[in-house]
Amino acid sequence: MSPPPEDEGVQIGAAAQALGVSIDTLRRWERDGRVTFDRVGGRRFLPAAELARLLHDRSANTRSSARNRMTGVVVAVKRDGIMAQVDLACGPFRIVSLMSREAVDDLDLKPGDTATASVKATTVVVERAST
Repeated sequence: MSPPPEDEGVQIGAAAQALGVSIDTLRRWERDGRVTFDRVGGRRFLPAAELARLLHDRSANTRSSARNRMTGVVVAVKRDGIMAQVDLACGPFRIVSLMSREAVDDLDLKPGDTATASVKATTVVVERAST
């Protein structure tokens, strides 16, 4: 297979970032037949049309008024009697959600799963700049 022209192929890392998932997730999708990569010299390239399809499918399957949405990978789930903490790695961000244990159980969340955090709040977070 000849190398894809630069304007027709996206390297796996860039595709993962655009989709808000990990490279491992894309590799898993490839094994499951959900996505097809072109391989050039051992490197994976996602055709631009395939990336567009995935982005469209992901946005079409979700309806919400929340605009601050970050898709990532569940890295930890901690449960106690009533509450649970879910940690997501969303690109360079760590998102922590506190929810009922029942909600976590209903969603069957576990490390390695892809999940989307929707943030909609009236709270303002204050950061301290380093000096």
